Amino acid sequence: MVGAGSAVVNTYPLASYTFGTKEPKMEKDTSVADRLARMKVNYMKEGMRTSVEAILLVQEHNHPHILLLQIGNTFCKLPGGRLKPGENEIEGLKRKLTSKLGANSPALVPDWQIGECVAILWRPNFETTMYPYCPPHITKPKECKKLFLVHLSEREYFAVPKNLKASCCAIV
Repeated sequence: MVGAGSAVVNTYPLASYTFGTKEPKMEKDTSVADRLARMKVNYMKEGMRTSVEAILLVQEHNHPHILLLQIGNTFCKLPGGRLKPGENEIEGLKRKLTSKLGANSPALVPDWQIGECVAILWRPNFETTMYPYCPPHITKPKECKKLFLVHLSEREYFAVPKNLKASCCAIV
């Protein structure tokens, strides 16, 4: 088996994973405007927001796909979220993955193998747009988001909150 930090990424068929359900995880905000307003309030208290997201790769029809969490019929996102102030990125991502996809039974929670950071995105203002660089004229970005590749075992159990749906998207 290839571990974290390797140039090789093993992917396994989606059918080799088991998906169960757990109690709903409600979103804190009902709209994008509410989320940005909350982000502004938190920025005034804590400074720049640091968030992490996981790229979970699986195979479907012999082609790589990314596992996503679908909210409603139109919005999908990578599992992850905001780190606590001073929290380590790897430990924070493991905490978020367990919160979003881990079973209630500790025996069924995956041993998350966090791999490479594959992207860093910056939010210069309290807007939805994020960039793969911090614009040079921005001295106080509002958010830094890091995307990490997560190496999955051949078999895992994922518990998806009842208000979300596990979905996958082909990598083109």
